[in-house]
Amino acid sequence: MGISDRLIKKIEQEIRPLERELKVALPRQLAEAAAHGDLSENAEYDAAKQRKEFVQAQLARLYEKRQSLSGISELMIPRDSIGFWSTLKVLDLDSDEEIEYRLVSPDESDPRNGRISVSSPIGRALIGKTDGDVVEIETPRGTKTYEILEFLTVHEAPDIDD
Repeated sequence: MGISDRLIKKIEQEIRPLERELKVALPRQLAEAAAHGDLSENAEYDAAKQRKEFVQAQLARLYEKRQSLSGISELMIPRDSIGFWSTLKVLDLDSDEEIEYRLVSPDESDPRNGRISVSSPIGRALIGKTDGDVVEIETPRGTKTYEILEFLTVHEAPDIDD
């Protein structure tokens, strides 16, 4: 099973309970809340409606993510340079700090936890680079200079679930 297939399977595991909630639990909650009378002052009904909107938004996000992953072929991801899902360690030449990143899709981005979007300024600058390359990156906080210390492509470190 390929990497994108594993990710799609993981997304589908997130989708299933949300779909069940949307199709079974929430209609039941809405019906029970509506049975209590005046909907204009019915907190249970409002809460169920808000939850329904939230679940619909989550499902839309997951459907979109699943669709975008279905178009990614592992053959498109380089084996000899930094690419999508690579993990890497860089040295910030300005602060002498080592930083670890994983390049992920924009919706998986979590910079505080080292998950950098491939479409971010840092992500775009790192794509295609290799060990020892020095990269200058224009960020909102100014120019950053990094040296790439090491990297693993998704082919070498396929554990993308962390």
